[in-house]
Amino acid sequence: MALGTFITFEGIDGSGKSSQARLLAEHLQVTGHDAMLTREPGGSEGAEEIRRLLVEGDPDRWSAETEILLFTAARRDHLEKTIEPALAAGKIVVSDRFADSTRVYQGAARAALRDVVDQLHDRMIGVEPDLTFIIDMDPTKALSRGLARQSGEDRFEDLGLGFQEKLRTGFLALAQDFPNRCHVIDGARDISVIAAQIAKITSDHLK
Repeated sequence: MALGTFITFEGIDGSGKSSQARLLAEHLQVTGHDAMLTREPGGSEGAEEIRRLLVEGDPDRWSAETEILLFTAARRDHLEKTIEPALAAGKIVVSDRFADSTRVYQGAARAALRDVVDQLHDRMIGVEPDLTFIIDMDPTKALSRGLARQSGEDRFEDLGLGFQEKLRTGFLALAQDFPNRCHVIDGARDISVIAAQIAKITSDHLK
């Protein structure tokens, strides 16, 4: 049984969620919590190898069905090797993306496969976060920011503005599906203002 706390960050590409995940993990560590930062796809040696298959290359490299299987495989390794041991040790695990991304990217925006995603999740993962922050942002601005990074991991950004708009709709709908754990955060504000709001919500949750 998990003894720690599992916190995830979600949002469209370029929304600033990775920065906010890092800032929260740092804040928790500075304030005396045993916290760690991880990411998806990735977060363990095997999952990082699968990450390269998923985020690099041609946008049409994989079908949505194949992506679901690859993401689930990466997540299972991440769960076994990183998340579950940390939670069992009482740590706070902050993850930049988790299963909600697959629900939205492959289950809604790429294809109508949400039922498939949920069935695989129930069978192979079976874990939901305690707290999820969805960083909401205008898709046009977020896409410009994401592409400007030139990270070499632009496969999903390369699917274009229409795809990012579908993602935003999907994440906002997801927040309604899981209202007890999801908090929609306005990502258009100053980074420090956003971080302060997230820190306050997290502190209240941990009390």
